[in-house]
Formats: sequence, C-alpha cells, structure tokens
Amino acid sequence: MLAEDLLKITNILCMDIRNNFMVLQVNPIQKEPIVTWEALPADFILPDDPVENIQQPAIAAALTDALGSTARIQPQMLIGSNFGLVATVNKKIVVKAPDWFYVPQVQPVGTNVVRRSYTPNLEGAAVAVVMEFLSDTEGGELSVRSTPPYGKLYYYEKILQVPTYITYDLYEPSIELRCLQNGQYNLQQADANGRYWIPELELFLGIWQGERLCQTMNWLRWWDIEGNLLLWSSEQAQQERQRAEQERQRADILAAKLRELGIDPDA
Repeated sequence: MLAEDLLKITNILCMDIRNNFMVLQVNPIQKEPIVTWEALPADFILPDDPVENIQQPAIAAALTDALGSTARIQPQMLIGSNFGLVATVNKKIVVKAPDWFYVPQVQPVGTNVVRRSYTPNLEGAAVAVVMEFLSDTEGGELSVRSTPPYGKLYYYEKILQVPTYITYDLYEPSIELRCLQNGQYNLQQADANGRYWIPELELFLGIWQGERLCQTMNWLRWWDIEGNLLLWSSEQAQQERQRAEQERQRADILAAKLRELGIDPDA
C-alpha cells in the first residue's frame, strides 16, 4: 500500500506542476515597451505606402494651406503629411506616417539637408497633433495592437504619446477626437456647431462641404475661437479680386458724377 500511495502522490504533484506551468504559459506578464529616441540610419528605407484615394492628399494639403494663408505657420514648426514619425521600441526602429501632423518646435536642419523623417525628443519637441483618415483596412487607424506591427492608435497613444489624435471618416463623414489623459486616449465631444477644439493649435476643426481646386466634397477646415472660418489662399485671392473690382466700380461711379458736374476727374 505504501508504494501505491507514493505513486499517487507523485502523480498528483506532477499534475500540479503541469497545471501551474500551463497557467504561466497562458497568462504571461505584459511588459511595458522600452522607447528610446535615436537617429535614423542614413541607409534606412522609409515606408512608401500609397494613399487610399485622391481625396486624402487634397484634404491634408488644404489644412496646411489655410494655416499658411492666415500666417499661423512659423519657421520653427513642422507640419507634414505621409511623413515618417520615428521611435525605437525595444531596440527596433518603428515608423508610422500619418495623413497629417503638427509639431510646435523642431531643430533646424542645414540649408542643403532634406528632412527625411522626424524623431521626437531627439530632433525637437514631441508631436502635438496627429490626424489619420480612415481606410478600408480593418482596424488600421484604430488598432491597439501592442506587438509588432504596432497598431496606429497604440503607437500614438503609448509610444509617441501624442496629446491629440484625430480620425476622420471621409465616407460618413465624421470626426473622432481623442485627447491623452492619464496616459490613455479619451473621446471628446463636439460643440454645438459640430466642431472640435484643438488646444495645441487654438483652433476648432470641423467638416465643411464645398469646392476647392475643382473638387466638391466634404473638407476638414479650421475655425478660430471667434468662429471665423480660416480661408484658403485661393479664397483669399478671390476676396482680393472682388475687393479690387468693388473699388474700381466705386471709382467709376465717382468719376461719372464729377463729369456730370463739369469736372474732369483725370485732370
């Protein structure tokens, strides 16, 4: 009986060991990523993914154009689209190229140097705003995948820690704005006009339907704190032409009245 008892005890211990091992295997401890900011090697090949459709570059360009035409872009800023934002995660280089982004202050590069990418905290300040236009890829821009290849939302939230992350669905159309609070993104609500306040730019962002460069669609546009729409350069040029035409018409009317009084306006 003693031998049989010892055999039973041995089997029970073996089962316990196997069960404990299985539990450890199924529930691994999630480690926080180790993020460093290192210079990108000169021979590093940056991703060159195609955009989803012709509207995306146009919308991104219009956002930047409105800031430039209203003198809101300063030399120390970096604003770009489809441009690589770099971090080294667990000793491996990770690059994401958002549809639009804003950095308030970067270090200048040499006159003959072309900036190929941007590494926050190494080349300047942290990225303040990132914008992505939703694609047909399932969960791409909203993916929280925490292992390579990292999801975009996870990358902006946990790695770059971007304060404001905006996603735009061109087909709805709709905007979602997430602000970083206590290390995680929280969805924000639009105001009564359906616009979202962007504190880093001190501007509202909203959807506007109309035409630009012969494209009629829903555009993302800026409004200032007083509710004034920031005009594109083409709209400003049109306003200037209208103003010049109105001035010419007033001058013609005045000249005609002077002639009626027998006064030569050209004298």
